[in-house]
Amino acid sequence: MELFYNENLNANDESLIFGLEESRHLSKVLRKKVGEQIHVTNGKGLQWKGIIISNDFLRASLKKTKVTLHQIKSLPLHIAIAPTKSNDRLEWFLEKATEIGVSHITPLICDHSERKILKPERMKKILVGALKQSAQYFLPQLNPMISFEKFIKSYHPQIKLLAHCQKGNKTALHQIKNLNNEILIMIGPEGDFSDREIKTAKNHSFISISLGKQRLRTETAGIVACSKVATLREISKIK
Repeated sequence: MELFYNENLNANDESLIFGLEESRHLSKVLRKKVGEQIHVTNGKGLQWKGIIISNDFLRASLKKTKVTLHQIKSLPLHIAIAPTKSNDRLEWFLEKATEIGVSHITPLICDHSERKILKPERMKKILVGALKQSAQYFLPQLNPMISFEKFIKSYHPQIKLLAHCQKGNKTALHQIKNLNNEILIMIGPEGDFSDREIKTAKNHSFISISLGKQRLRTETAGIVACSKVATLREISKIK
């Protein structure tokens, strides 16, 4: 099933006209024909099914045939991560985290951050592409970039975890209780969190966690965290 995206789509819309990008993808890439049915989402749980009435590559149009409003099934997982210096690595994280099922992403500016400027429009485009690829109906919330200091003082869920590389007393992720609640995991930059930041996080009741024995790149740590939480939550359903 090919899934298309339109953030302004509503359940009561009887018709839909695509912009240039989605129109071109429909007609030139997928070569969809008039009369075929496709699925569209607004990233907020809507599955809008429509029949193609025009496959013009500049302005394709659809007529509604069925609407389904999905309830979000995955539990909230918020990854606050310091963006990598490499755009490719950051985009890889955004793509894979979306496919796995992250619900919120917050870019952090830390003491050792090498990247302090982002292009939110490009980041959202990556998220939308991953959403469509994985046939999901809820787009992760991408928050504005924020400093470590401001973020640490803002409201957070009860389960708030800090993944860092320094030695010391750290809890393995699978040993954290109540993973079926809302979770926040902070991932540091390529130079890791500073001593000051780790101390500050602990003072704000963050739990230091280990993601494994290996030293992981920032983007890899983010993906491992998402994957481990998803797996542990699935296991808990079986028990």
